[in-house]
Amino acid sequence: MLEVSAPKPGNITPGHDFADTTYADMVRSALALGPVFARRRARTRGVGALIFDGVRATARVADANTNLGIVLLFAPLVRAEATRQADEPLRSATERILGQLDLDDATAAFAAIVAAHPGGLGDAPEHDVRAPASVSLREAMAAAAHRDSIASEYATGYAIVFDTGLPLLADALAAGARTLDAIVSLHLGLLASHPDTLIERKAGAAAAQAVTAAAREVRAGTSSLEDFDATLRGPDHRMNPGTTADLVAGTLLAALLTGVRLP
Repeated sequence: MLEVSAPKPGNITPGHDFADTTYADMVRSALALGPVFARRRARTRGVGALIFDGVRATARVADANTNLGIVLLFAPLVRAEATRQADEPLRSATERILGQLDLDDATAAFAAIVAAHPGGLGDAPEHDVRAPASVSLREAMAAAAHRDSIASEYATGYAIVFDTGLPLLADALAAGARTLDAIVSLHLGLLASHPDTLIERKAGAAAAQAVTAAAREVRAGTSSLEDFDATLRGPDHRMNPGTTADLVAGTLLAALLTGVRLP
């Protein structure tokens, strides 16, 4: 809810719908995930099952893919939080959960990804989600890490969330930004640090790099947020930094689970 409510450039926001997906769709989808990721369920359901349940719950309230990337990022985090010991840091618990992923997790996650019909999926040279899973979910994600930042998080123990996202959010809050403004700052910082892999799959690597360069200009104060937002919006949404939005959501969840207060 926090992620989609912030006026982030290029994304669905309270003031910007897409032709096939609205802000209301995103809100319904967010609310649908609450029961799926409840602590009592996350203690007993594996990551793959949580992913499948999240996609199925979303399909009941939205016709389009609204939150597959968020579901993929949330499942290991909520499983880690639900099973970690009192003295176990969230990052360590997340790495433990990722290390336990198996073939069953991959099978369930593959089925969920296919059911969600994500844009820009394409064909994978190995471990294609349309084929039967043959390795653990983490191994499959590692094979896709070079072309998808969410897959990269599985391979690296959520390096973007913990090493880039959380410090960016902390810096914005320390500077006095209110919650939604801090989220926009987080979004820009992530986009300036990591080219958006959804844009790369839909529009090419050069386009993704250009968007990253433009985000750096906004952060440097040499370009306006409004102009940047306008350049990302179009009828086909090829320049929508959707993977960055997912990473924002993952960072916000990690922040809340580690006690960060959002004013």
